[in-house]
Amino acid sequence: MIWNIIGTWIAAGLTLAIFSFLYKDNPFYKFAEHLYVGVSAGFGVIYVWAFDLKPMLVDRFVAEQGIERWILLIPAILGILMFSRWIGKIGYLSRLPISFTVGIGAGLGITASIQGFLLPQIQATLLPLTTINNILLVVGVITTILYFYFSREFKGKSSYLLKLGIVFIMVSFGASFGYTVMARISLLIGRIFFLLSDWLHLI
Repeated sequence: MIWNIIGTWIAAGLTLAIFSFLYKDNPFYKFAEHLYVGVSAGFGVIYVWAFDLKPMLVDRFVAEQGIERWILLIPAILGILMFSRWIGKIGYLSRLPISFTVGIGAGLGITASIQGFLLPQIQATLLPLTTINNILLVVGVITTILYFYFSREFKGKSSYLLKLGIVFIMVSFGASFGYTVMARISLLIGRIFFLLSDWLHLI
């Protein structure tokens, strides 16, 4: 019970320290900011060790037999070489593991984007034009694509298609911005509710 009370007071103090930035930059905000960054970095290190390095490298190196065991040394060496960037004379060696990481990441990213975003979006656009929603969706997709089609110039009446595409783009940007604002407001409401309910017990 006492630890719950101490935790609530610490959380409330850090919340107020973050909110103090609304007045001006001050040492309390800097302390809370640095503490957040430090805890996040520490959590990241522990997470990588517990869920990546230990089960996928250390435990597998102990459990595997034969050539499969020694193959695991290749990613271990590449990982160690990444730290060579901080050593001036051999800093160029860090380019090798970084090139592997960038290449693999790009390959996986392209495949994931095509299978996870492009194809499902194309499939979701192939709709029967039987409802207003379907018509707006298809027209919005076509006019937006035409807006980014730079191979020929649209003049006259065809330019209205580009203007319609701009309207759909602006609506999309506005909806995304509104969703972001709503998410931040939800976080603010959650912290204020925590202060009034769990800390001050006013609610």
